[in-house]
Amino acid sequence: MTRRLVTRPARRLPPGGRPRGADRTGRDRTPAAAASPSAARAATPVAPGLRTAAGYAWRLLVVGAAAYAVFAVLGRFHEIALALFLGLVAAAMLRPPAGLLARVMPRGLAVACALIGSLILVLGALTLVGEAVAGEWPALVREFRDGLGRIQSWLQGPPFRLDAHALSDAQSKIGDYLSSHRSTLLSTALSGAGRVVAVFTVAALGLFCSVFFTYSGDRQWNWFCAQLPEGARERVAPAGRAAWRTFTGYTHGIVLVAATNAVLVGIALYLLGVPLAVPLALLEFVAAFVPLIGSPVALGVAAVVALATQGPLVAALVVALIVVIGQIEGHLLHPLVMSWAVRLHPMVVALSVVAGAIAAGIVGAVVAVPLVSVAWSVHQALREARTG
Repeated sequence: MTRRLVTRPARRLPPGGRPRGADRTGRDRTPAAAASPSAARAATPVAPGLRTAAGYAWRLLVVGAAAYAVFAVLGRFHEIALALFLGLVAAAMLRPPAGLLARVMPRGLAVACALIGSLILVLGALTLVGEAVAGEWPALVREFRDGLGRIQSWLQGPPFRLDAHALSDAQSKIGDYLSSHRSTLLSTALSGAGRVVAVFTVAALGLFCSVFFTYSGDRQWNWFCAQLPEGARERVAPAGRAAWRTFTGYTHGIVLVAATNAVLVGIALYLLGVPLAVPLALLEFVAAFVPLIGSPVALGVAAVVALATQGPLVAALVVALIVVIGQIEGHLLHPLVMSWAVRLHPMVVALSVVAGAIAAGIVGAVVAVPLVSVAWSVHQALREARTG
């Protein structure tokens, strides 16, 4: 019986002449051994924490670059941005009375009546302050001179015991500085006059924008949403409504808080006999628009006036008033008035104010909190839209 030989077909070799996976000696190598160093590194798993940190890092870089670009554009056209902000603030204040008047008269006439009434109210307050300052100015100058003498004698006594010659030398040096830098002060005043013109221009543009925001703000927003794609329109429309609701709530709340602080400060200063009680109360009203910082600064000015005119005891009472007003504002007014409109932690508010002041001065300190509040409300609205 003959054994049949079965021949297998020869395996076709690659162009190099060796089977795939074999080295120069013809020995077969396993895939793990044949892997290159780069493939081995790619096969090594990355720690989940490092992957998450890297993902957040590049996202934060993108967000930071976008925020820097936005602030750069706003800084380039800060007058226009400030005018739009003032227009939105005025519209937030004018829309409620204009809506009430529109029930009994045409919409345009209602807006005009609300605007004219607001201007009369503001100009009347400024006129009252001007008359108070003009009426008390001679007595105030005399009291300031006497007060400076009292402060000097107070500093010479215990516990300071400063040298009288040092104080007189300081006064003479201040006088010499003012006389020698008169031209510099004059140029600064002239540049300040130019800034006053810019302020009036921004105010006029903001008033112009507020008229249209009050009269047809809803139609303008609907037109803007209609220009967007259908998918983006469904997300942008509720986010815009949430942003406007937060902005108007913050504006109404901060005005109510500022008015309450101004009334309390004015009554307290009048009872203590501090001159210029009405102007100082108006300063407190304006300064209250900078949360956590503005009110103590305004009351510090009132304490200096009280020290120069009424002595250390009344100044100490004004300093105590700073603490009392701060406690009322922080623990009563802000939680009751602002919590329904602005849901931000006090630390976030403080950091926003400081960052805004560093970026854009006093204007940045004023607009920082409403901008952060609006951004947070938009984020919340978009997240609810995605989950819903």
